[in-house]
Amino acid sequence: MQVLVLNSGSSSLKFQLFSMPDETILCSGLIDRIGFNDANFKFKTQKETIDFETQILSHKAALKLVSQYLLDNDSGVIQAPEDISIVGHRVVHGGSYFSDTTEITKAVKEKIRFLSSLAPLHNPPNLEGIEVAEDIFPNAKQVAVFDTAFHQSIPEYAYKYAIPNEFLTEHNIRLYGFHGTSHKYVSEKAILFLGKKESKIITIHLGNGCSMTAVKNGKSIDHSLGFSPLGGLIMGTRSGDIDPSIIFHLKDKLKFNLKDINALLNKKSGMLGLTGYSDLRDIEAMASKGNTDCLLALQMNAYRIKKYIGSYAVALNGLDAIVFTGGIGENSKYMRQLICEDLEFLGINLDTKRNNSDLRTIRAINKEDSKAKILVVPTNEELEIAKQSVNLFKN
Repeated sequence: MQVLVLNSGSSSLKFQLFSMPDETILCSGLIDRIGFNDANFKFKTQKETIDFETQILSHKAALKLVSQYLLDNDSGVIQAPEDISIVGHRVVHGGSYFSDTTEITKAVKEKIRFLSSLAPLHNPPNLEGIEVAEDIFPNAKQVAVFDTAFHQSIPEYAYKYAIPNEFLTEHNIRLYGFHGTSHKYVSEKAILFLGKKESKIITIHLGNGCSMTAVKNGKSIDHSLGFSPLGGLIMGTRSGDIDPSIIFHLKDKLKFNLKDINALLNKKSGMLGLTGYSDLRDIEAMASKGNTDCLLALQMNAYRIKKYIGSYAVALNGLDAIVFTGGIGENSKYMRQLICEDLEFLGINLDTKRNNSDLRTIRAINKEDSKAKILVVPTNEELEIAKQSVNLFKN
């Protein structure tokens, strides 16, 4: 059985084609910097690797390019659309409607569209991916795996907001949590690596979108993103945590309308608002040249993450490991160093030589005497989505 997995991020599209259930990767790829003139397309099969820059301004255009290389090149990945049995889609926000992997129907798509206001950078491209895939692979079963599902184990005292009760009971306003597929995958890998039946882990997913989860014995008990993917850490274009009264000040004193405020906080803030760049690679490059805005933004980013490490260590009542994952977490030595500085009191001691290693496998980068492990665990949301998609049809 061949399963295609599409993972549409806010500015990227990752894809993998699996032979299941043996989990063999037939091809994989990434399009990042979607919306930029210099978007990068990578397509890897068992026979060849294709890598080039192009202008890709939308997720729809990105998906069409992927399908072109799946079907039209000479690599022989698939001969016809009918070769693919299942297309698994990452969908960010399932709200209170979806807590499990779900086969996509017209009603499911309408719910995903309805929830787009809560995840405006994600649910629309997720839905676009579904609709394009339905056209290209009409005979395949389309499956949604929701980012929010892993966080259903968060206790009520952690997911409930301190607003009148009816906003939860009647309107389902609560903390939902996101990046759940990634946090689930890397926490399970970390638990196996630690070899502990009981564990207290903080998973740190850093990319254009960023989030952290307190994971106790394999279960999510708290998470940095809440009702939508806007709060928490500083992200590529999203503000993360701010004082809610700022919104009223923007509206009443600076005469912003609500649509403009939404765009400001989701698309014009975060690292972009602080530096003029949303891609951390650009920001680190400018910081190395002495750009003070970029230097400060990196320090702010690391400081926010440290605050969450401290609070989650308390929530867990201890700490066995912190786990770095995601494009930034796996690849930015500098950010990992900034984050781990001055955390010795929590038993976190970074080994500089190990941190500077270019290995791309799960590894510990802490000193031998560090009480808490510092792990780098490459995420594979696509494999997790493929497994959940196949399992949906086993019964």
